[in-house]
Amino acid sequence: MPSFIVLLGPPGVGKGTQAKTLSERTGLAHISSGDLFRENIKNQTELGKLAQTYMTRGELVPDDVTIAMIRERLGRPDSESGAILDGFPRTPAQAEALDVMLQEFNGRADAVPYITAREDVLIERLSGRWTCRAKGHIFNQKSNPPQVAGTCDFDGSELHQRDDDKAETVKRRIQVYLDQTSPLISHYRHQGKLIEIDGTQSIEQVTQALMDALKKYPS
Repeated sequence: MPSFIVLLGPPGVGKGTQAKTLSERTGLAHISSGDLFRENIKNQTELGKLAQTYMTRGELVPDDVTIAMIRERLGRPDSESGAILDGFPRTPAQAEALDVMLQEFNGRADAVPYITAREDVLIERLSGRWTCRAKGHIFNQKSNPPQVAGTCDFDGSELHQRDDDKAETVKRRIQVYLDQTSPLISHYRHQGKLIEIDGTQSIEQVTQALMDALKKYPS
């Protein structure tokens, strides 16, 4: 049976970093809802255009749009043996839709790691984040600054701050996430699937905590 891991956590907690590492260690595909949105926006699909109007306001994209993107992504060859879902689901309705989709792909999600951190920590992390225009490399003006201000260390392209990483939008993104996702956290906790991980630890410590927790679940 395919292995599907649902990785939860508010914006800025490090889900993307941890998902990529888990993907490398487990061989499972990393499916990021944020990457799917950007892919669709870049390609100017109808779903992409619609998603962009919500993302730039720091709001969650409606379920039907998100679910359509996830379903298409799960159908690609690299997801045949499972995947790590990063940023989806965010609501109980999305979780129910995911359960149905995974049954179609002959799988299910038993492990739901939830990486947590205080709101002030998240705001500091996100509002200091800058992204390179060429390939999306991410820097932080405090924790991971570029060697040359405004320039990507890897490809020399210009760094810019995404609209949804600006301070006021960041605060709204976090509040929207917490308000709308709290029922989902309760949903998975009630099912006994939730694994809480302290996201204020170092990246390496968070990774180790995740791996140790996931070893307790069958593949």
